[in-house]
Amino acid sequence: MERDLSPLFEEWPFEPGQITVRVIEGIDGAPRIQVRLDLGLLQMQAHARPDGKRPHGFDSLLDYHESKIDQDQIEADDAAELNDDSDAHGENNDEEQFLEPNDFDTQQAQEEARHERHERKESSGSRFLTPDDCRALREEAQQYYHRYIAMLVLEDYEAVVRDTSRNLRVLDLFANHAQLTDDRYAMESHRPYILMMRARSLASQALKTEENKAAILAIDEGVNALKLYYESIDQADLFEESGEVAMLKDMRDSLIPKLPVSQKAELRQRLDAAIVSENFELAAILRDEIRMLGG
Repeated sequence: MERDLSPLFEEWPFEPGQITVRVIEGIDGAPRIQVRLDLGLLQMQAHARPDGKRPHGFDSLLDYHESKIDQDQIEADDAAELNDDSDAHGENNDEEQFLEPNDFDTQQAQEEARHERHERKESSGSRFLTPDDCRALREEAQQYYHRYIAMLVLEDYEAVVRDTSRNLRVLDLFANHAQLTDDRYAMESHRPYILMMRARSLASQALKTEENKAAILAIDEGVNALKLYYESIDQADLFEESGEVAMLKDMRDSLIPKLPVSQKAELRQRLDAAIVSENFELAAILRDEIRMLGG
């Protein structure tokens, strides 16, 4: 059956320059997220995979591949336990429990051989994501990206944290298990943005309940995560140039005046105690904190 969607678009016109989002109730009674685009409409599930599909019976392809890793680890642990039991049983068959010097050398060689076999097995099985697997995971991650942007507009910060945390797991999966080098790093350039969005949403979530101190802590943790990221790729100099870092620092600066006076008093008390105990390194840090608070 053909159906012209023009009346629907006229009812909800596109507004250039801004992201227009709404929540509707689906025919099954579950909520749906709709985003108005210039040439149409994007609709997503509010929970689970945005397109509502269940690949291989799982909520997402990410869940499917992570379950495979978990199962492989369980099987490897079970096999290792069986081998250890077998080795222990063999050693206990001898009436004499003391080993001659040559026996120690033999036992050490056997242990080294088992370790090498285990490492070879792990190495051969760790890079299991094919290029097609990675392509499908990238397409799935794109769906979650669209949804967490929509959720940010709706100020559903908990959902943004959920979906950004989930996409960070995708990047880690690629880094550890993609067969091709290109696939391992194909999405790494998005990591700073995802880390920033997650920290921003954690802070915004805390601000909803007027927990300014928790919001600043979330921002500081996000900034530190970005610092560690740039250090891990040997580009520490890019940290200060990062737009994501600047955004989080601007958000932090806007929150500092909103902290209660008691916070400043607490820092001054800790500063006095640090000076008395001659912990001058901590004292320097606390002075900086007080200065940033305007104290």
